[in-house]
Amino acid sequence: MSELYLTFAVFGAVAVGFVCVNLFIARLARPSAPNPDKLETYECGPLPVGEAWQQFNVHYYLFALLFVVFEVEAAFLYPWAVAYKQVGRYAVVEMLIFVAILAAGLGYAWRRKAIEWE
Repeated sequence: MSELYLTFAVFGAVAVGFVCVNLFIARLARPSAPNPDKLETYECGPLPVGEAWQQFNVHYYLFALLFVVFEVEAAFLYPWAVAYKQVGRYAVVEMLIFVAILAAGLGYAWRRKAIEWE
């Protein structure tokens, strides 16, 4: 049993050593050209105006959340569609319930005007 621990310890030591050597080589190899312009928010383009911390419109988050929800729906629907003939009637009913719940959520978001771009 101790041989197993020794194997893991050697593997961990090699992994940590590999990371440390690569970080050391990267520090030596990277160029160093300090410049006050590099401390700006953007290195190119117009100079930044105002604070960097600003509140975003909540609609951006709602769009992102709705996008994720419907991407997950697509991820669940694809394997079901591929195995449609093998799953049977019970799985078809379950998938219809799943799509109905998502459609109800989309209808709610639409009624609340959460997906209107203004």
